[in-house]
Amino acid sequence: MEQQQDKRLVILDTETTGMPVSEGHRIIEIGCVEVMGRRLTGRHFHVYLQPDRESDEGAINVHGITDAFLVGKPRFADVAEEFFEFIQGATLVIHNAAFDVGFINNEFALLGQGDRADIANHCTILDTLLLARARHPGQRNSLDALCKRYDIDNSGRELHGALLDSELLADVYLAMTGGQTSLSLAGHGAEDSEGQGGGGSEIRRIVGRAPGRVIMASAEELEAHAERLAAVAKSAGGPSMWQTLTETPAG
Repeated sequence: MEQQQDKRLVILDTETTGMPVSEGHRIIEIGCVEVMGRRLTGRHFHVYLQPDRESDEGAINVHGITDAFLVGKPRFADVAEEFFEFIQGATLVIHNAAFDVGFINNEFALLGQGDRADIANHCTILDTLLLARARHPGQRNSLDALCKRYDIDNSGRELHGALLDSELLADVYLAMTGGQTSLSLAGHGAEDSEGQGGGGSEIRRIVGRAPGRVIMASAEELEAHAERLAAVAKSAGGPSMWQTLTETPAG
């Protein structure tokens, strides 16, 4: 079984000319950051795109990306191969994944790349909005609300932006799944990630204490656990969080 820390995660966000995609709206910004071993690797993918149409006024009010700014920017066709290579085989961590995935699939479909017009065939999709709703039912679970709940600094987020939002979502995801609220670069300690010492938690060994007793789950408990995971997967329309992070397809 593949260990969770070995999984490659790509935290992804997009900005668009408006919505819905069925009315011809297009992607104008893609932002992705890569996470391995629950740490940022330093690799990212970020691009602004010329959509060949005007953006809705309401969308511009959200992300601040004007039509004039996008003049001369590459088209999706120009970056499609590089983008696909960046996300291929990864677990895509997306807030409200149906929105972004629908737009990404549409962009590949417009290029006639039918084999890539459903990225779920090439990547695992993990929706942090569904995860947040399961953990905080009845509460607001927007990215801003989650940043506030997990004490993540989003003071620089006056407008939506795909790269900034993917970086904030990375922190939110770590907080929701393991209690870690800050992603440092892989291979760097607290000193490197913060630029100064004394900010990290020190790992200390506990000595003089008898080892704890290990209690294995019974067959009945394992069966109940499997049934619960199946129920969660059916309700969510996809694998449960546990299955996504701990199971590897046979092959």
